[in-house]
Amino acid sequence: MTFDEQNAQGDSNTCSTIINSFVSADVDLILANATAALQAAQAGTDTIPVLGTSITDYATALELDSFDGTVGGNISGTSDLAPLAEQAAMLAELFPDAETVGLLYCSAEANSQYQVDNVQAELESLGYTCTQYSFSDSNDIAAVAQSAADASDVIYVPTDNTAAANTEIIDNICRPAGVPVIAGEEGICEGCGVATLSISYYDIGYISGEMAAQILTGEADISTMPIEYAPNVTKEYNAEICEDLGITVPDDYVAIATEE
Repeated sequence: MTFDEQNAQGDSNTCSTIINSFVSADVDLILANATAALQAAQAGTDTIPVLGTSITDYATALELDSFDGTVGGNISGTSDLAPLAEQAAMLAELFPDAETVGLLYCSAEANSQYQVDNVQAELESLGYTCTQYSFSDSNDIAAVAQSAADASDVIYVPTDNTAAANTEIIDNICRPAGVPVIAGEEGICEGCGVATLSISYYDIGYISGEMAAQILTGEADISTMPIEYAPNVTKEYNAEICEDLGITVPDDYVAIATEE
């Protein structure tokens, strides 16, 4: 096996350039990590097998009219979607007396919109008042996060690439304001959250590798391979931020291991 690893640094135009170079090189398989890379691969080829990973919802990312769990054609992969109803239940478990929840996300990421819409519906069914706060890119995240912190008892941040790259900004606003953040995944929680119900990105990466091996050896046809999901989710908490905010979590939460 020969691997050609290219990092688009989150830029969609660079994603397209990289995909076009892969297509020109007639690679045997493309692994597209995150939504922008998958969308570029979809636009770049309909013949080379494409495996997505870290994709929250394939129907949303690929604008599919119907989705039964299998994309078909030359695309399959793994999803990083954690159970959204259970994430809403986690917020209710930790903050039963809260009234207002701000949903903070990047409007440029369709999968983020999908998550906040679903979590909002779940939270409203539990009696919370929810408001969506969207930022277009990293340039306005501070202003929007400040508005959310000013008006919310708790903030929810979904699995969102822009938020993940700017957790320090979110933390510097929410923690001093005493507003806890429930995060969609471990990385965001480590940077600015108090707790998360998270999948393991190692697990879905490993599953993606197994799928790739089956495709390359001819053991499987990508057009019939269903999207795979992480086998387990874990209740995790950020010990430092919980201590700062005076939050005590139940015994079934696991502390996120932080680098010293």
